[in-house]
Amino acid sequence: MLVVFDSPSSATRAAERLRDDGVVVHLFADGQPAVLAVVAHGPGSEALRALDGVVEVREPGPFLSTLSAGAPLVVDVAGVAFGGAALPVIAGPCSVDDEGRVEHIAHAVRDAGAALLRAGVTKVRTHPYGWNGPGKDALRPLRDTGRTAGLPVVSEVLGESDVDAFAESVDLLQVGARNMQNIPLLRRLGRTRRPVLLKRGFGCTVDELLGAADHVLSAGNPSVILCERGIRSFEHGVRFSLDLSALALLKTRTRLPVVVDPSHAAGDARLVAALAKGAVAAGADGLLVEVHDDPARARSDREQALTLDAFRGLMTDVARVAAAVGRTLHPPLPERP
Repeated sequence: MLVVFDSPSSATRAAERLRDDGVVVHLFADGQPAVLAVVAHGPGSEALRALDGVVEVREPGPFLSTLSAGAPLVVDVAGVAFGGAALPVIAGPCSVDDEGRVEHIAHAVRDAGAALLRAGVTKVRTHPYGWNGPGKDALRPLRDTGRTAGLPVVSEVLGESDVDAFAESVDLLQVGARNMQNIPLLRRLGRTRRPVLLKRGFGCTVDELLGAADHVLSAGNPSVILCERGIRSFEHGVRFSLDLSALALLKTRTRLPVVVDPSHAAGDARLVAALAKGAVAAGADGLLVEVHDDPARARSDREQALTLDAFRGLMTDVARVAAAVGRTLHPPLPERP
């Protein structure tokens, strides 16, 4: 059962009493007036309601991620805020295929208005024969590239044993769609103090995404950003179907920031701009866009990568859509000559 108390002191007293009776209790607080206790095994709902200070008792389900009281949560990533009025754009190549090339791309996307640099060093591929990335040895050069360009770095972590190495070099730890329900990885990320970007699995519901977020939150990490990146449907004209209805639903169900990845949804660079603008109009708190200086030479996902010129044009269009819905880009677009 999930139990909400009216004050920290009420929750603490109840937790101590239940633990004395041999009940497994996990106590959480997320900065709201109510303190949350999750009772893993114990008395029934009527007995829990009889405890002093109980406001509500719920059946198990997404909970920490669905609290709606108060303003939207703002997650800080090395000085870049997700969840406020300004929208950060994360941009860069799918993977580090050449360090010099990534440095060139990093400076170009920064000059176009991007707030963070994305690049994978280890890649999960559908088949074992494709480019799997340069490996963890590329983490430090990637970090240095981000620092040189003045951009925080986003990269995907694949397993529990990799978390410490990634947390040393990466400002935002990405959980890919295939790993959304890798519970040991989520719990391990919950014990870090690095913000987590949690992508929705392409066959997972909104409730399952929120449940995955709860695994990170309940392990002690309050800084989670959700990402809608498209779901598998009957449509074969796109890589995945971008689910903007899920974005709208998430905005009613969670205070966590929600960003959108139009690149993986489209699988086609020609469609990315339209999906990105639609996402901003629908309330996205940021975008994640794949960009390459020569997509034909990219070692992974070349079909969906924008050229540098296309990315500059996208940023101009996205800024206009953001203004139309009362928001801005972070940082503001540089002045064009």
